[in-house]
Amino acid sequence: MRYSSHIKPISYLKANAAEVLRDLAETREPYVITQNGEAKAVIQDVVTFEQTQETLAFLKLIALGNHEIEEGKTVPAREAIEQLNKKLPMR
Repeated sequence: MRYSSHIKPISYLKANAAEVLRDLAETREPYVITQNGEAKAVIQDVVTFEQTQETLAFLKLIALGNHEIEEGKTVPAREAIEQLNKKLPMR
């Protein structure tokens, strides 16, 4: 993904907010907003933001799982299934 085509000064965002929002929804590519020639913010559409947050949450769960594995906080699958079966009501 190339961000260089979507670098705009804050004055452009102020003057073209509706157009920028339309473009975000269509292309799903973020805009880098500059102020005084420096990158100050990134804006993106809500769907992409939500997908990013879900991906980060998933990666965090994987990292936590790997950490528990490294610390030896695991139970063999067969043992875990037996424990679950004991806790579940009989059908």
